[in-house]
Amino acid sequence: MTVYIALLRAVNVAGTPLQMSELKSICEGLGFDDVRTYIQSGNVLFRSDEPEDAVAEKLDGALEKKFGRKPGVMVRTTGELEQVAGNAPFPEAKPNFLLVNFLAEPAPADALDKMAAPDGEEAVVAGREIYVHYPNGSGRSRLKLPALRTATSRNLNTVRKLAELARAME
Repeated sequence: MTVYIALLRAVNVAGTPLQMSELKSICEGLGFDDVRTYIQSGNVLFRSDEPEDAVAEKLDGALEKKFGRKPGVMVRTTGELEQVAGNAPFPEAKPNFLLVNFLAEPAPADALDKMAAPDGEEAVVAGREIYVHYPNGSGRSRLKLPALRTATSRNLNTVRKLAELARAME
């Protein structure tokens, strides 16, 4: 069985509350095995024999029944998440100031063309991820990057921890 990490978009923000115990129950109801959650931001790890796209669609569909809309579910394997964590650009950045924005599909070639970074933010596209370094933190940032509209973000500390938890499940 493959170990998957699902990263949910827009839960526990903007009026879409989801307890992690409920997320775990939803995943178990979908037939996923060894389900574990990590912090309250919509991170869930589990095993499944199904392909990545089928797992993402099943979970997104189940969440649509709860919320009335699909929040967006980005799924990665252990190896993919380890690669994301290991290949992070901006080596001098504090890990909590470097956000990895996960996308369902590879970012378009022009993903950074409309970026406005008045606070010195930097971004790098790497396949289905866009790394953004916020030198002053993301909370006060005035970054404009339309390519992030459908993404879900995790700081590098969280990505590393999720990769570690996933590896322990292998």
